[in-house]
Amino acid sequence: MYDPTRLAALVAVSEAGSITRAAERLGYTVPALSQQLAKLEREAGTALLVRHPRGARLTGAGELLLGHARRVLDEMERARHELARLAGLSGGRLRVGTFQTAGIHLLPPVLTAFRRAHPDVELTVATHEPPSGVAAVAAGEVDLALTHTYEPADPVPLPAGVSAEPVLVEELVLVAQPGHTLTSGTSRLALDELAGQPLISMAPGHPARHGVERALARAGATPAVLVETPGYALVCALVSAGLGVAVVPEMVARTAATPVGMRFLDPGDLRRTISVAHRADESNAAADSFRGLLRGAFGRRAGPA
Repeated sequence: MYDPTRLAALVAVSEAGSITRAAERLGYTVPALSQQLAKLEREAGTALLVRHPRGARLTGAGELLLGHARRVLDEMERARHELARLAGLSGGRLRVGTFQTAGIHLLPPVLTAFRRAHPDVELTVATHEPPSGVAAVAAGEVDLALTHTYEPADPVPLPAGVSAEPVLVEELVLVAQPGHTLTSGTSRLALDELAGQPLISMAPGHPARHGVERALARAGATPAVLVETPGYALVCALVSAGLGVAVVPEMVARTAATPVGMRFLDPGDLRRTISVAHRADESNAAADSFRGLLRGAFGRRAGPA
């Protein structure tokens, strides 16, 4: 039985003419899409694509499977429409709140999957940097919102009627200018090795990080530059320029637009948890479906460091 996700990847490559353009269309990275196609070729037991400098074309076996793939996907799409009507998802709207990092790097594939499953639901996406997303859910401005918390941190109670479901937990890691001695090792870096290091600090303008900043202060890191708004792109740019080191979520380090070196810390108890906040006292079929897609997509991103 062929995986429908991989069949959809084959269709996308045939239509786009290259793996790169197909990945952009589907909201995947090129390596992730290439992996799906490689698995499909193993399932088929033969080569389905011929890669060339200008893109990729289907082999004879690929063309044969393509026709079947389109029919399978069409049948699944009809099934989704029928199930959506039964579940009350043949119309209406879904309002999603997200903070910037998740909105750029995690949310697009989930939105693509939701649109494919429920094309008749109107989608609205708004930016809400935590904790404003939780407040927007409580006020009824959005149906659900991606938010985050940090460890260590003082607990913050949720508004009445709002629940938060964790979907991804990631470690905080050290980032430094490329070639910095602190990021040259492969083992975890003891936190006390940060003693005396100039720190690009996210306090005091990022209350959720106060506990993390206190832990770094106890380790002896010395604040050198204060970034008073929660902008990790700016933090990584300052780090890349050699103005100091910083401790940021792993996803931020791996997707930084400016070059940085990265190293995991010991102990690995500095963490960020990304959660989806939603109304616990209201039934919303679209929001429930979207949360299920989030669990699947974010779960694939989680894993051991």
